[in-house]
Amino acid sequence: MTSPQAGVALPLPPLTPREKAALDDDAPLAKCTSWRQAADGRREAESVLALQGMYCAACAGVIEAALRRVPGVQSAEVNAASERASVRWDPSRTRASALVDAVQAAGYRALPAEHEAARGARLRESRQALWRLFVAGFCMMQVMMLTTPGYLAEPGEIAPDLAALMGWAAWVLTLPVLLFSAGPFFKGAWNALRQRRIGMDVPVALGIAVTFIAGTVVTFEPTGAFGADPYLDSMTMFVSFLLAGRWLELRARHRSTEALDALLQRLPDAVERLADDGTAETVPVARLQVGDRVRVAAGQAFPGDAQVLEGSTQVDEAMLTGESRPVERAVGDEVVGGSLNLAAPVVVRVQQLGEGTCYQQIVELLQHALTQRPGVLRLADRLAGPFLLGVLLLAAGAAAAWSVIDPTRAVWVAVAVLIVTCPCALSLAAPAALLAATGGLARRGVLVQRLDAIEALASVDTAVFDKTGTLTQDRLVLAATVLTPHADRVALLSRAASLAALSRHPLSVALVHALPAASHDWRELQEVAGRGIEAHDAQGRLWRLGAPDWVGIAVAGTATRPRVAFAPHRASLDEQVLFEFDEALRTDAQEALQELVSHGLQVRLLSGDAEGSVQAVAHRLGIARAQGQATPEDKLRTIEALQGQGHRVLMVGDGLNDGPVLARADVSFALAHGSALAQQRSDFIVLGSRLGEIPAALERARQTVRVMRQNLGWSIAYNAACVPLALTGHLPPWAAGLGMAGSSLFVVLNALRLSR
Repeated sequence: MTSPQAGVALPLPPLTPREKAALDDDAPLAKCTSWRQAADGRREAESVLALQGMYCAACAGVIEAALRRVPGVQSAEVNAASERASVRWDPSRTRASALVDAVQAAGYRALPAEHEAARGARLRESRQALWRLFVAGFCMMQVMMLTTPGYLAEPGEIAPDLAALMGWAAWVLTLPVLLFSAGPFFKGAWNALRQRRIGMDVPVALGIAVTFIAGTVVTFEPTGAFGADPYLDSMTMFVSFLLAGRWLELRARHRSTEALDALLQRLPDAVERLADDGTAETVPVARLQVGDRVRVAAGQAFPGDAQVLEGSTQVDEAMLTGESRPVERAVGDEVVGGSLNLAAPVVVRVQQLGEGTCYQQIVELLQHALTQRPGVLRLADRLAGPFLLGVLLLAAGAAAAWSVIDPTRAVWVAVAVLIVTCPCALSLAAPAALLAATGGLARRGVLVQRLDAIEALASVDTAVFDKTGTLTQDRLVLAATVLTPHADRVALLSRAASLAALSRHPLSVALVHALPAASHDWRELQEVAGRGIEAHDAQGRLWRLGAPDWVGIAVAGTATRPRVAFAPHRASLDEQVLFEFDEALRTDAQEALQELVSHGLQVRLLSGDAEGSVQAVAHRLGIARAQGQATPEDKLRTIEALQGQGHRVLMVGDGLNDGPVLARADVSFALAHGSALAQQRSDFIVLGSRLGEIPAALERARQTVRVMRQNLGWSIAYNAACVPLALTGHLPPWAAGLGMAGSSLFVVLNALRLSR
């Protein structure tokens, strides 16, 4: 274990001038900053900072206020659970180092979120917290050994000079606890008061200070107004319990943050680049260019989106697409940046780097989710000030009442009230659960763009799906083949497949995929736009593949799905074949819809395609309510009508025209292959485009809400039970500290179940 002299227990130093200069350089800053063009043409920056020194959720408001006072900062959001800050700022008016200075001036520390120092800072913070806990625990045991004889001995059994000596020794041993171990509480309280806010550390620090002052008076003047018991053992005990709870909570938060960081920091630091003459050199990823050839070793991540040139391997894309099984990749296949090469070394050609990669888009979405503050937390922040002011007034009232009932107990009752009513558990109940759920969904391949949407998803009762590209794939499949009883099936299908192979029409492609490959000697090939393809065989007969009326085949009834006919010119019935096609459903569409129905949702189909095609897909999937030929305006009116009837609507789409309804729905999902607008307007993005993740996300959202309610219920019940005990003098300060630490730890550990 590192000793305090090694610097672990000392306050963290501010960034050096060299580190600040590096922050103001666009190249290193790019790791935690995205640049965009504002509406008025100005350049805007959005930086994600990793924070250190946050001891409770109220610290988020202090840091936000400090950042917003920096000239040029347009917005700042801090998530206490992930210890991240998202700051949007104007590079022409301020610098990144000024943001770090503002956080430092508020009493905290900020580092670029993807900076290697951020991980080291977390390690130092954890070690420092452990040292504070060790000192408090060690001194607590010594103080208890010195004070216990006074509680157990009968009056007169301990000589007065010996009793005074033990009391003075106990007082001396409380000094390290007060000056070192309790430092975070006093620091947090001072930071909040400097920002003219009442943070959650204020009542705790006040309780510690009052206990020490009163204990000091009793130690050196036992016959004074505060009674004969100094309660210094109680002070060391509740500081130890609070620090133990905070250390365990800190470890849990760091574990959650590091798990999410694993998603954000998968690119290698350096790669082996191959020159044209075959020589290799190791270069940083930042020096790679599109078109470079790179050898990726087994166990290494691909540095960008690329194409395999040499070798074959298995690739783990679970973090990026949600696909849990390794996928095969060989020469000519594409690999996604950030995915892991599992089996063997391969040589790839880089096709996309940086912001254009799928990996970088995922990183930006996750960073956005990690720094969001959900509405329930913003509401808690608004109520925190009045609540904590009420706590202080309640403690003052308790002290005033007990000064009449029993003046010797007034201080201790007030201290117990201050400690037990600190709303740490209440403030952590929602954000800890939402952050853990976000991490759990990300590992399944579902990215959360809006934390509030998790809570909203739990309450939906209607799911509306687009058809093309969402429930169906972007291709057709052969559904039926109609021949006369005496037709030569093998010969006709072989000829049809060989002629279809000469066309790139979607129906021809679907036919080639469905029939065995064949080769025939076709001559004088001609493709007629909108009709089909024709050619002469070796005997000079003209054959046609295309629209039935153009081929010369009469078809009875109205077509509900696409048809293609194949026959020679002036064919007999035995030489005719009719192919019927249908849209290919996604393999998991049926199961996903059934799961949604089993969760109590009504499922609807809303599409702009032809009514017949929409109804056919709805029938195959068992959807009772389907609407076709719907314009974007029709879709929007349908969603608004459902909401007007009191329904909470979940919308799933992927197309450009789905943007308005995805934004209007209560909750929306976009598939990864969909348009950029659809993804931008949605609350969730499903990587890998697996529909089965939607009911899984619904179940996770409902579990999250249950955990939030459990946490809130526990916090309320804890306060309802303990506050009366503290007010009536039945809860000593050490027990109040134990209860407060235990309740905070309970809500964090309960929330961590959601990250599995």
